[in-house]
Amino acid sequence: MASFPRENMLLLSLLFLSLAAGVSSSRNRPYTPPNVRRLTDLFGRLTINQGFNTYYGGQNIKQFNNGSFATLSLDKTSGAGLASKNKYYYGFFSAAIKLPSGLSPGVVVAFYLSNAETYPNNHDEIDIEILGHDKRNDWNLQTNVYANGSVNTGREEKFNFWFDPTQDYHNYTIIWNSHHIVFLVDSVPVREFQYSSAYPSVYPSKPMNVYATIWDGSEWATHGGKYPVNYSYAPFVVSIGDAELTGCIPNPTSCAKKAAGTGNSSSLDPVDGSEFVSLSKEQSLAMDWARRKLMFYSYCADKSRYKVQPPECK
Repeated sequence: MASFPRENMLLLSLLFLSLAAGVSSSRNRPYTPPNVRRLTDLFGRLTINQGFNTYYGGQNIKQFNNGSFATLSLDKTSGAGLASKNKYYYGFFSAAIKLPSGLSPGVVVAFYLSNAETYPNNHDEIDIEILGHDKRNDWNLQTNVYANGSVNTGREEKFNFWFDPTQDYHNYTIIWNSHHIVFLVDSVPVREFQYSSAYPSVYPSKPMNVYATIWDGSEWATHGGKYPVNYSYAPFVVSIGDAELTGCIPNPTSCAKKAAGTGNSSSLDPVDGSEFVSLSKEQSLAMDWARRKLMFYSYCADKSRYKVQPPECK
């Protein structure tokens, strides 16, 4: 057999590695999202100091860009978290987030609403949790809803991203009003959780704070806890900013529904207008796209976990 020049072999090896890296980095992001209205353009933005107090891990929080953004880091000593200065009863809550790069199994970045500290036995929660990955997988998006202490009924839905969330900032948004809860990424709805008078107890009903955190979820976050946080890659640093915390600040009676039969809102709730009562046709088509292309788990389809489907799934 004829010999292959060593320098050609080296060039061929480098070409193979570069092609493999390209496939690896893009294999889970082959999609172009539908065009949707940028809802984040509708509301004003706050600096970190205007909107939040330190929740924990103050030594791992650093502000930059005149306080518009902050980094939160997770290391062996602590994670870090921010908590909104105000409680809100309904509203539009959004932040631009850039995730840690590199291997991050067990790491959880969360942007969520909760009143667990006020109602420890009867709390509500609306979660966006972004779960770290092992070397074979990208970050995943998990959404969840708890109401009135229903912690035994997790309402998780999980999605792949159509982009690399470590390379740039992307907007993660929660809309919560008396009609529905909507989870959005870059204004693309990925999930709608509707209110129903047939089962009102499953719907969050009490004022909540907004939180942004990074923490160690080794026990469950990556493949059910198979891959814990590897602190040889620490610190894990997430950047958060462009905060939009536009909601009705309690007392809750001020967040009344729009007066029936009128064209004007009697509410202080900023997402009580007609454009927030239901998804537009454009938004519905975009959500259908996201769920067909990107969703890989829904609690409603998990028959091994729920022998009897939760009522809202029916």
